[in-house]
Amino acid sequence: MTATRQHLSQAIIDAGRFLYGRGWSPATSSNYSARLTSAELLLTVSGRHKGELTADDLLAVDMHGNSLEEGKRPSAETLLHTQLYRWKPEIGAVLHTHSVNATVLSRIALADSLVFADYELQKAFSGISSHESQVLVPIFDNDQDIAALATRVQPWLDEHPDCVGYLIRGHGLYTWGETMSDALRQIEAFEFLFECELKMRALQPR
Repeated sequence: MTATRQHLSQAIIDAGRFLYGRGWSPATSSNYSARLTSAELLLTVSGRHKGELTADDLLAVDMHGNSLEEGKRPSAETLLHTQLYRWKPEIGAVLHTHSVNATVLSRIALADSLVFADYELQKAFSGISSHESQVLVPIFDNDQDIAALATRVQPWLDEHPDCVGYLIRGHGLYTWGETMSDALRQIEAFEFLFECELKMRALQPR
């Protein structure tokens, strides 16, 4: 195992333990990846428990989502990862989680996006330096046809180059960063905002 792959493998394993421990990646849900080269990425194998990952639970795939390792099957959602790496060459890690807050909020939101404004923690997102900005998070309807889902996501990414994450309705969150630490920071920020939004809605008069 090369030093780079070993380092990235450990980063994914550590991320899985952290996210599972927070309840944001229960059981075998979720998938994580990191960029190996300009043409390859390291991705979690389908169906593995994210709190118990080992180096054997990861595989290399090309930018079209094809496995480069015999006998290992990538997640069904691999195309959503490769799409992001092709969209922005500076992206080095992608995290997809299945938290309760993200799942519930995406289901009860009537619009096709969420807007977060005036939260100090918005500054945890890459490119945002003030609470006075807005964070726009699109919500895409879930689809078992991942290729079809990716075709709906791409126009949004093209039109919103400052996008920091998106939700799949009733499913979960996708976010990313230049490093795994950046992606994890954004996961935490999103989860804080999701929880705040749910509590604010619960307090609103009916």
